[in-house]
Amino acid sequence: MNLSKSKYVLGTRCEKLLWLSCYKKEEQEESNDNILENGNKVGELARNLFGEDYILINYNDNYSQMIKETKKNLDNKPNIICEASFSYDGNFCSIDILKNDNDGVEIYEVKSSTEINESYISDISYQTWILKKCGLKVKKSSIVYINSKYTREYKLDLNKLFKIEDVTSLINYEVVEKNIDRFKNIIENKQEPKIDLSLVCKKSKKIFSYDCPYFKYCTKELPHPNVFDIGWNVHFSKKLEMYHNNKITFNEIINDNDFNEKANKQLEFEVYNLKDKVDEKEIKDFLDSITYPLYFLDFESYQEPIPRIVGTKPYQQICFQYSLHYYLTEDGPLYHTDFLSHDYNGNPRNGLCRKLLKDIPKNACILVYNDSFEKSRLKEMAELFPNFKDDLLNIEKNIKDLLPLFKNQNYYVKEMEGSSSIKKVLPALFPNDSSLDYHNLEQVHKGDEASNAYLSLPSLEEEKELELRNNMLKYCALDTYAMVKIYDKLKELINK
Repeated sequence: MNLSKSKYVLGTRCEKLLWLSCYKKEEQEESNDNILENGNKVGELARNLFGEDYILINYNDNYSQMIKETKKNLDNKPNIICEASFSYDGNFCSIDILKNDNDGVEIYEVKSSTEINESYISDISYQTWILKKCGLKVKKSSIVYINSKYTREYKLDLNKLFKIEDVTSLINYEVVEKNIDRFKNIIENKQEPKIDLSLVCKKSKKIFSYDCPYFKYCTKELPHPNVFDIGWNVHFSKKLEMYHNNKITFNEIINDNDFNEKANKQLEFEVYNLKDKVDEKEIKDFLDSITYPLYFLDFESYQEPIPRIVGTKPYQQICFQYSLHYYLTEDGPLYHTDFLSHDYNGNPRNGLCRKLLKDIPKNACILVYNDSFEKSRLKEMAELFPNFKDDLLNIEKNIKDLLPLFKNQNYYVKEMEGSSSIKKVLPALFPNDSSLDYHNLEQVHKGDEASNAYLSLPSLEEEKELELRNNMLKYCALDTYAMVKIYDKLKELINK
């Protein structure tokens, strides 16, 4: 069996992607395990959509065993079979949910997304084609996905959590058959396909929900920096156009002047090796707005497709941790405190708010990096906890944001490489400070790793839990310490 439904979907995106997934899997960029975990959790929960009395075909490396088990249960209709497995002419698939009635079957493909894209249609089309070739009458093919507007009540309501959309009319069997023949030829050929970069290399809301994991591999021969290294929200389609016009290096595109002003500035800094840009007036105006005591705040949060807390929605941001560095006076010492919830099964925001309001005095000045995130979380928690509302909104009102100075290029150095992200700004300003290097942290190096770590804590043994919690605290502390260092750097620039 040389084609699965996942391989088929890859082929519909890019034949080279399909080939690489078969022969050069080690070249793909690191994936977010949390996405896979979410998919598994949603799939398992959705099995109960038509009742708890379903038959599960357990996974077996020997696919023929799964197929044999499926055939045995197909005759015992009506029933619900999850992971029902079929093969036709070397094409294999497992159906998330198969509703097996006396007059035919219905297919339900489960996704952890909140909307349907074209890759999902390709996925279920392939499955439907196989079942028809196996002689089954497919009455309906549907996609099950998450209802983003659902609000969790005391008891989880699957009929409200999930949406079911009948996509039978969108299936084109002739296209599926032609694709299968083409994809099998691709897989059987040991020679890597010569397919150039295109729009399918990057995620698209309507087509693919993730960037191609082989983009770095496919661009490894390009000189650096190249057109794909341009930041400042230049759309991928524009970069691709330049690439196909053979304008690849910064030197080749510097005179094109077809980008936005910030992107052009990135090109100029790199090509002409310009000195640091320091807009002293804007920086001074920002610093003059700062008062003491001064607090540097950063939240960590998680998102889940299946809301576990009453009153929350799928993929809602739930804060579970914060770090707080602070100066009580301008010339005083730097202090630090933090919070990391132990309330794994309840609502971590309750304890977080209580400690946060103890840690930050009323009307204190608070610095963050990208205030839209912290402000949104504080407003949400203010609505959730009426007793804390005024104090939380007082914190939100007194937030000031470091990001605009870098986003507006009031302070820019070429080492920022076209980005205002703190993960780029920090090493650009402090290139030789190992204490500010996120790569030197253990276990947790970025936000999604912190989220995954928190969700994994309940399943760990005590020693492992303590170790991971400690590393989570170190990561979050570096986020706020990074802001402290950047703030102090701004002061140095103005006081020279």
